[in-house]
Amino acid sequence: MTTEALGAAVEELLRPVIGTVGTALSGGTGGAAALEPLVREVLGALAEGAARRGGPVAAASPADLAGGVADTFGSARGTEALGRLTELLAHGSADPADPACAAHLHCPPLAVAVAADLAVSALNPSQDSWDQAPAATVLETLLLEEMAGLVGYDPAEAAGVLTSGGTESNLMGLMLARDRVLGAATGRQIELTGVPRAGAGGSLGSAAGARPRILASAAAHFSVQRAAALLGLGEDAVIPVAVDSQLRMKTGALTAALERCVERGQLPVAIVATAGTTDTGAIDPLRECAELAARYGAWLHVDAAYGGGALLSDRLAPLLDGIELADSVSLDWHKLGWQPAAAGIFLVRKSETYASLARRAVYLNPADDEEAGYPSLLGLSLRTTRRADAFKIAVTLRTLGREGLGRLVDACHELAVAGARAVAARPRLELHGQAGAGEPVLTAFLFRYMPAASAGGSADADAARADEVNAALRRRLLREGGAVVGRTELPGEGPGRVRLKLTLLNPHTTVREVERLLDAVVAAGTAEEGA
Repeated sequence: MTTEALGAAVEELLRPVIGTVGTALSGGTGGAAALEPLVREVLGALAEGAARRGGPVAAASPADLAGGVADTFGSARGTEALGRLTELLAHGSADPADPACAAHLHCPPLAVAVAADLAVSALNPSQDSWDQAPAATVLETLLLEEMAGLVGYDPAEAAGVLTSGGTESNLMGLMLARDRVLGAATGRQIELTGVPRAGAGGSLGSAAGARPRILASAAAHFSVQRAAALLGLGEDAVIPVAVDSQLRMKTGALTAALERCVERGQLPVAIVATAGTTDTGAIDPLRECAELAARYGAWLHVDAAYGGGALLSDRLAPLLDGIELADSVSLDWHKLGWQPAAAGIFLVRKSETYASLARRAVYLNPADDEEAGYPSLLGLSLRTTRRADAFKIAVTLRTLGREGLGRLVDACHELAVAGARAVAARPRLELHGQAGAGEPVLTAFLFRYMPAASAGGSADADAARADEVNAALRRRLLREGGAVVGRTELPGEGPGRVRLKLTLLNPHTTVREVERLLDAVVAAGTAEEGA
């Protein structure tokens, strides 16, 4: 086939769709014009869907909602698909901007961050090679230097990368811990040869028999166990360390656990300290953890996916004293940073500790390109194709500054303090003990509805009844579309551990709106008691 004939065949193939809205591209000189009517349609559909939802979540059972989604998905076709499906998504979403949506670390993103994210989606840079993202490569590098300084690292010595969130960041921290600490103990390059099979005995000086261990609080995120499994260490390698009544890791318990590791011929590869647990925002004693990690030759990773937002606040930043001593840190700006997901950041204090992640792919980052001044971020990430998620954070920081974001953090903290006091003032609600003067550490707190005690019933029976009522009232609120409230369980055994949770991440929510949410919880609890 001649070149002319081939060109004609391509034109014939595309003739039915060329010029239609669905095939327009978002880039190039005409991309903005192609996007403009579509963005207007999306904005209209978002408003319609939110109005039809009329609250934090649609009033529907899971089965009814699923049926509606299936019907629209099956019938929306052609030019109406964008508007109908967007309205469906808005109607069927839990809206974290609604004051009654306060269950999870699921923030309402700032409009400026969403607008910045639209620019990234339109241009579609990929961070795995300079020639796919020239400006975005530089921007990510500059942002990470700024984030390293915020943590307390020397930006000239630190390194890092944007991640999908705390789970990926924790995996990276523990991977580097495994490679550095276990590698030093065995004299092997772990990322190449794999984890050596542990023997039945040995000591720290007998690496062949030293079983690797990771120490984390009993309230640490489940991604620590998941990371241990993925890294070939096994979930059983994670030793849970006892926590106090505020769910903070006990320093004495950590010391005892490290001593037992040595006595049993185990190798403490890493200590994971949590700065902001998902349930209460508890912050482990970071400085003491750093001292113990140094004493036992372990890597210290701080999971500050939630609590890292405190670094934006002059008032709350001292809570993270000692974070600058960590070998690696996780931060999530899609939690207490008001960014659309994903906006995770992983940092290491010393760039040389990143060595085991370095990769050379000749089609992405050939050595001669880098020598000629074309930098690559490929060797900093577990991923290859990767969005320019640094851009929306950079825009937000330059728009509001640390001070502006810190005011948002402080507003949410004050809202949580007021909410906890409102719980304490309601006889049918019981507040889970808070640190210090009865105040939440960050922006979350636990509580429960207390049913009337049964006549002649046992304490265990009443506790089990309380668990049932609290679980059921939460589902009632979801079903009726009245509120999205979190649910968790305190560490321990037996009944009476179910708790409700408010995680307040909307700085525009008022105290009165939180009080109305608590009144709705009481009403739902009363209805469940009657049922």
